[in-house]
Amino acid sequence: MLWRPMAPADLPAVMRVAAHVHPDYPEDEAVFAERLWLAPEGCHVLAARDGALQGYLVSHPWPAGAVPALNSLLGAIRPGTVNWYLHDLALLPAARGSGAAGAIVAAIARHAAGTGYTSLTLVAVNESGGFWRRQGFREVHDPALALKLASYDDAARYMRRDET
Repeated sequence: MLWRPMAPADLPAVMRVAAHVHPDYPEDEAVFAERLWLAPEGCHVLAARDGALQGYLVSHPWPAGAVPALNSLLGAIRPGTVNWYLHDLALLPAARGSGAAGAIVAAIARHAAGTGYTSLTLVAVNESGGFWRRQGFREVHDPALALKLASYDDAARYMRRDET
């Protein structure tokens, strides 16, 4: 399996992976398409040797301390943003445990730090907090984020990793 840049032609397969991995957090294809258009350098797919998609990462600049609502369009990236937001990382069961998730997180962290971003943030769902802690993220408790996090579920956690 190999990570490669996501292309618009990958979106139908990305949607199939998303439906399998995150059935409780549905998002429209337009959400993924917009993020790919706004930050192509933050969007990657994990492809098996036969070309079948086994996972994806969608990420983009977004202000620290802010969480885009689930299934919402961003419109634009705010100029001067110094935080990189990991919108969604999903792997099919066959790809889990392969080290692929940690590899793409490390790659996007290198990209973010190398282009001037000082932190990475995300919303951890599906009891993934342990994985994210192993990647250097920590939970951030901010009452101002409670309403946005509730749009995911009660177990959703906002997490941050500083790059400086």
